[in-house]
Amino acid sequence: MTAALLWTPVLSNLPASSVCPPRWSARLIVLICPPTSIIKTLPGYSGTLPFKLETGYIGVGKNDEVQLFYYFVESESNPRKDPLLLWITGGPGCSGLSGLVFEIGPFTFDVADFDGSLPSILLNPYSWTKVANIIFIDWPVGTGFSYSNTSKGYSSNDTKSAKDNYTFLRKWLLNHPMFIKNRLYIAGDSYGGKLVPMVALEILQGNEAGLQPRMSLQGYIIGNGLSDENIDYNERIPYAHRMALISDEYFESAKISCKGKYYNPDPKNLQCLYALRPIQECINNVKEGHILEPKCKNIAPKPDDLGWDSTLLEDDSVDHLLLPSEKDGLWCRNKNYVSSIVWANDPTVQEALHIRKGTITKWTRCNYSLSYERNIQSVVPYHKIFFNKGYEALVYSGDHDMAIPYMGTLKWIRSLNLTIDDDWRPWNVNGQVAGYTMKYKKNDFYLTFVTVKGAGHTAPEYNPKQCLAMLDRWLSLYPL
Repeated sequence: MTAALLWTPVLSNLPASSVCPPRWSARLIVLICPPTSIIKTLPGYSGTLPFKLETGYIGVGKNDEVQLFYYFVESESNPRKDPLLLWITGGPGCSGLSGLVFEIGPFTFDVADFDGSLPSILLNPYSWTKVANIIFIDWPVGTGFSYSNTSKGYSSNDTKSAKDNYTFLRKWLLNHPMFIKNRLYIAGDSYGGKLVPMVALEILQGNEAGLQPRMSLQGYIIGNGLSDENIDYNERIPYAHRMALISDEYFESAKISCKGKYYNPDPKNLQCLYALRPIQECINNVKEGHILEPKCKNIAPKPDDLGWDSTLLEDDSVDHLLLPSEKDGLWCRNKNYVSSIVWANDPTVQEALHIRKGTITKWTRCNYSLSYERNIQSVVPYHKIFFNKGYEALVYSGDHDMAIPYMGTLKWIRSLNLTIDDDWRPWNVNGQVAGYTMKYKKNDFYLTFVTVKGAGHTAPEYNPKQCLAMLDRWLSLYPL
């Protein structure tokens, strides 16, 4: 990363292809011109990529000690007019490549024919880049290809991550001025659901303070998002009951004994602990991410201490020895993710992506060993701050997700005391019910809640066609 003082731009140390014209503001201390790379070909794909892909690093922190890596894909429709999305993948610690390849990006891997060697690349006809420009960021530091120049720099938390992501976006826009006026949406899923409103608030406060560039924030998007552990995780048992995974008797017993508090129950409440035991036995072998899919065992499973396993990560390592055998007719979604580990660790791939040599030892889809503090328990109060700002929010859930059940999402939405603007109804794609939706309002703030029928955690991975239709209609202000 090369930085120059505003009054003496020094660009001589940058490669000729990465020199950017001076852009500055009295409110920005340094001029940042990070090297960026336009990727025209990728290992695993034959020919030139039919979309514009850019990668690069942007430094954040006092001395830019943290280098956040990103993938940027231009809209395949009208990049100068289409919205800009900053996509925050969950975890915390899951790479932006995971969101790009397995959820909403323009390419994926041929997992059907994957044999452990470099996977082939397939195009995704339902990429969200059909209607939007998207930045996929490796956050927090230590995720994907992001790294720190100092050991201390690897420590992070929710608050710091929100500020780092905001700083990242400011610098990115200064180096991509053609996108400053595009409608901006902060988007993310899973644990990213916490960061989305936090980053949006940083932008709101930055705009009000006159920081440059002034961002054209229009709203935010949250998919299968964690907002409050005590609400979201607590609704797993009511959800399991609603989906016929536990009996009426088990549920009633727990509801009475635990007084509705199932997540991290009082250890002194022995009646509650006793009532939860048969429930835990009923759902232990049900996959939280999608209750209809096989559950894969971890190599070193964690004992569940009735905290209902708050992690949203699953083991997808190459040496995952306890996957059910395909000879037995069983398949686990985790096997799909192994293709990304093989691909991203290939030296030719890292060279094509212009990864800085020596900055990481091994790429993982989700980093389990981050030094990360989850210091914000609930972001529900953050949503209330936007009530008078004229923003739009899209909040969607796969209805077969037990990790972050839609019932928890609805519960925190209802706690906002919004007015129902459009009551619960089905929404369709190609004449078929794709899910259900309802719309809320408060002053000039609108929140659209959507379920995606049959989808898990997270929805676009399971129902890409329906999710693209959902996004396209919402961005176009067209009723679902």
